[in-house]
Amino acid sequence: MGPMYATPLGRNPEATYRQIDVSSRTGASDGPALVQMLYEEGIRALRSAAWAVENRKLAMRSEKVTRATAILFALEAGLDFEAGGDVANTLSRLYAGSRRQIIEASIGFDPAPFREVADTLEEIAEAWRTVRGG
Repeated sequence: MGPMYATPLGRNPEATYRQIDVSSRTGASDGPALVQMLYEEGIRALRSAAWAVENRKLAMRSEKVTRATAILFALEAGLDFEAGGDVANTLSRLYAGSRRQIIEASIGFDPAPFREVADTLEEIAEAWRTVRGG
């Protein structure tokens, strides 16, 4: 069994989306549009965390790390392992590794790990847009 906080998030993606304050912007958004929005929000949070580190804005760093971590949980909770097969498993490992990377970076003063994860999410988001034809 994983960390205690992963269970309610994994069981209730809607609560996770509400927690990270994107549901008000999604309204009647379909699943793929919501995933796209989560990628964009995650990338923005990570780039803001990198800026906060560089400018010694520790409260902002903490807030953005929390947001990015919640978004990574939401993305993972939305994976369809039955239909997604190997891709879902690969993404699950990537999201978990990304969470570890940003949590470890959150106690230091190196902005690079935040930018690396943001760049990775940007690549996946671009692939997601291509697959969706948008």
